[in-house]
Amino acid sequence: MSDAQDLLIEIGTEELPPKALRELRDAFAREVTRGLEEAGLKVGAGQAYAAPRRLAVWIREVPLRQADQAMERRGPAVSAAFDAEGQPTRAAQGFAASCGVEVSALERMETDKGAWLVHRHVEPGRETAELVPGVVESALAALPIPKRMRWGDGDAEFVRPVHWVILLLGDQPIPGTILGIPAGRETRGHRFHHPDPLPVPEPSAYADLLARQGHVLADFDARREAIRGQVEQTAAELGGRAVLDEALLDEVTALVEWPVAVAGHFESRFLDVPQEALILTMQDNQKYFAVVDDQGRLMPHFITISNVDSREPERVREGNERVIRPRFADAEFFWNQDRKRPLESHLDALRHVVFQQKLGSLYDKTQRVEQLAAFLAGEIDAPESEARRAARLCKCDLQTLMVYEFTELQGTMGRHYARYDGETAAVARALEDQYLPRHAGDELPGEAVGRVLALADRLDTLVGIFAIGLKPTGAKDPFGLRRAALGVLRILVEAELPLDLKDLLEHAARGYGQAVPAMEAVPQVLDYIMERLRAYYHDRGIRPEVFDAVLSVRPTRPLDFDQRVRAVETFLGLPEAEPLAAAHKRIHNILRKVEGDLPEQVDPERLHEDAERALHERLEALWVPVSAHFDAGEYTQGLTELASLREPVDAFFDQVMVMAEDTALRDNRLALLNRLAGLFLRVADLSRVP
Repeated sequence: MSDAQDLLIEIGTEELPPKALRELRDAFAREVTRGLEEAGLKVGAGQAYAAPRRLAVWIREVPLRQADQAMERRGPAVSAAFDAEGQPTRAAQGFAASCGVEVSALERMETDKGAWLVHRHVEPGRETAELVPGVVESALAALPIPKRMRWGDGDAEFVRPVHWVILLLGDQPIPGTILGIPAGRETRGHRFHHPDPLPVPEPSAYADLLARQGHVLADFDARREAIRGQVEQTAAELGGRAVLDEALLDEVTALVEWPVAVAGHFESRFLDVPQEALILTMQDNQKYFAVVDDQGRLMPHFITISNVDSREPERVREGNERVIRPRFADAEFFWNQDRKRPLESHLDALRHVVFQQKLGSLYDKTQRVEQLAAFLAGEIDAPESEARRAARLCKCDLQTLMVYEFTELQGTMGRHYARYDGETAAVARALEDQYLPRHAGDELPGEAVGRVLALADRLDTLVGIFAIGLKPTGAKDPFGLRRAALGVLRILVEAELPLDLKDLLEHAARGYGQAVPAMEAVPQVLDYIMERLRAYYHDRGIRPEVFDAVLSVRPTRPLDFDQRVRAVETFLGLPEAEPLAAAHKRIHNILRKVEGDLPEQVDPERLHEDAERALHERLEALWVPVSAHFDAGEYTQGLTELASLREPVDAFFDQVMVMAEDTALRDNRLALLNRLAGLFLRVADLSRVP
């Protein structure tokens, strides 16, 4: 028999939570593998499986037993282990007894601190079959399950009741009990197509056996791709293409074991309803895939994934069509009712909707956002009248029937209702764009009015929430301030808006008047927002040291911050960068130790050494052109020119004693270094770069 065999573990359950299935699969495989390795078993590659009623992992080449281990346990010093007559003391006898041997069986170990009694023996490795049940129990206990349930009259707890367990090492089942269920080698097929037990002969046969006889595609990823292929093919047969939302695809994959695509249809009259509402109810309520034409317009079809290969697919289609019809009728009713009154008519009702108890109602927020939007419009040359109008209407759709039923459509329905009311395209679009970006990687507002509204809304929220002391702590962020801060930064940087964030926050704070100490919160908010750039640049491969170097000089315009970061990254790629950065660090350390004010004026008459004169001449020659670059935000060009200082800087530190005994001479050299450091600090503190 081989010294290693494949291992199969399967936990058969009632239907698992679909939105957590992928995470449970990955965590289970990871924890089982970790447990085996911590037990001293070097295992091969693993394959994780997950379906609605099972979690499983197949691990290749698992050793059949642990390796033997040489053990050494040190006891008392020899001087304390034997008395003057050489007889064992109680210390020696107690140590021997704890090791399960006679004193005569103990060995001596010589060290530089003396001789010690020691017990050496070989600990035989345990059989893998003895270890696996404990490893599985530990893995299950470590799964990310926020709330576990109990079933029957046992004490076992898991996310869902467990009905069967497989522990199979090679072709031999491992005896044991997992969560109160005796382990065996029998899996179960599809709940309807093959509910009877299926004996698994060996781990490698597991997935194929379930697919051929059990009507179960156990591999989550393979099942997902099968669903994708079926949906795309069915949509093509209908003359369109499927709207393949990735989150929906994951959820549907977690709901079915044997996917079968079924096309359904609905009345064309429902297409008069905004398609976002119809697609949302298809995806969220029914888990259907919508079908659109080449122009992205919704077609009167949908695709559902059945979990059975029905002998009468028409019945399945008809049943799903009956279910979707009343939901579409509701959306149609909401659409028609909402259009009976203009969007602006909902504004006064916002007085009764609390934004935050200490910050007033949504009506109050709308008033603040309108004033801030007017200021922002002037800053980025957006039409002020449209910015004010968009701000005035920005929260009105929250009072409509459609958004009350489908909260995810806030903004989207505002756009539709605004267009129906005859608002300009820019105003209507801004009502939706105010929520962009919704998440990492999401698109930004596409037009100036939308950018104004998106910034004004977020800045008002950030300042207000900080002003009442509710800034995020740990993982808690109920007002979404992290997302709001990153949204502000992305709009300012990626839309290339050269706005001063501190100035924007102060204008937002003025909108609160004396209601809350908003102006006092501005420094905290500024620091909080700028710190969010750390993750932003980390995702783009920018080194943390570069970010810290720029952050240390406190630029308050995010676009300017971005230009500095990219300039430093480019500069660090030059061969002159490393020695100049090292010199800058040396200068920083020298200047930091100077007591009192640093000297600023360099007296050329006191430059005695050739090296200090050469550095001064080169620095003065560069000062005007480099400063001009920095003033224009051309940081890359300016730093590139400063790279020519490498040779005179090296020569200065090689040949000049900065801390001379002559006070006037010393101060003059310190002034020269201070002037040099000040020029670099126009961009970043390079002393922070390793």
